Amino acid sequence: MTDITVVIPTVGRAGLRDAVPAGMRVIVVDDRPAADGPLPVDVPVVASGGRGPAAARNRGWRAAASEWVVFLDDDVVPGPGWAERLEADLAGLPPDVAASQGRIVVPLDPGRRPTDAERNTAGLATARWITADMAVRRSALEQVGGFDERFPRAYREDADLALRLLAAGHRLVSGSRTTVHPVRDEGTWASVRRQRGNADDALMRRLHGRDWRARIGAPGRFRRHLLTTVAGLIALVTRKRWAWPVWAALTAEFAWRRIAPGPRTAPEVLRMAVTSVAIPPAACLHRLRGELRVRLTKGGRACIRT
Repeated sequence: MTDITVVIPTVGRAGLRDAVPAGMRVIVVDDRPAADGPLPVDVPVVASGGRGPAAARNRGWRAAASEWVVFLDDDVVPGPGWAERLEADLAGLPPDVAASQGRIVVPLDPGRRPTDAERNTAGLATARWITADMAVRRSALEQVGGFDERFPRAYREDADLALRLLAAGHRLVSGSRTTVHPVRDEGTWASVRRQRGNADDALMRRLHGRDWRARIGAPGRFRRHLLTTVAGLIALVTRKRWAWPVWAALTAEFAWRRIAPGPRTAPEVLRMAVTSVAIPPAACLHRLRGELRVRLTKGGRACIRT
């Protein structure tokens, strides 16, 4: 049998109990800033102080002593036969393989087109090296120093780890096990809130160079957002006649790109129209914040707190 510990960082989501695989060694990391009661699980729980998923995962794998550490998110559900398939995925892997990613399945309503929010979640099914279900050798984690805690949210911290493992000469492979990631209703403004991740993109560029997106297979739209925001600012500040049509055309193209593949219901179209106006300046503001942060901090690897 392969020596495995499952680590699940959590902020206390309602589906936590469903994420815990039965019959396995599991450590749940309580990353709530202020715990308002015990978590509904019958497995060991360690606290990480609300410092984000990167710090929580570091706390979890350092508390484990197994050869392999399997990271699961607290809002996923391991699929049928998950434990057996995990064992098969890891058994006999050569020493240069540092990680095995599970297959993520996002259930969608087959009777209609998915909404923009649903398509965003469905993108996890084809994303590379996400820690919704990722098994990593503990020795490889020790070698690269674990997760970089300068990534404060569930965004890019897994891609950063993958790139560092690859740079250290390891291979990353895909397994046969499946894990279900349900779609959550995060509200009308979720797409605007997600623009906070642009601050982390600034750190990714500083750490891994200009081609980091191509290396993880994550195309971006920031340049279009920047052009849209600049056109809007010119229109507001200088009142140049050409600026408003440029801003309107760029905004309309972005909104239609999000509306066209969706259900095109009135509420969805309204959400897309409003948030498509707000997203470009939000993306630029967060990117500026990230660029300032990486320039004001010392270069090199961050110290991993435990």
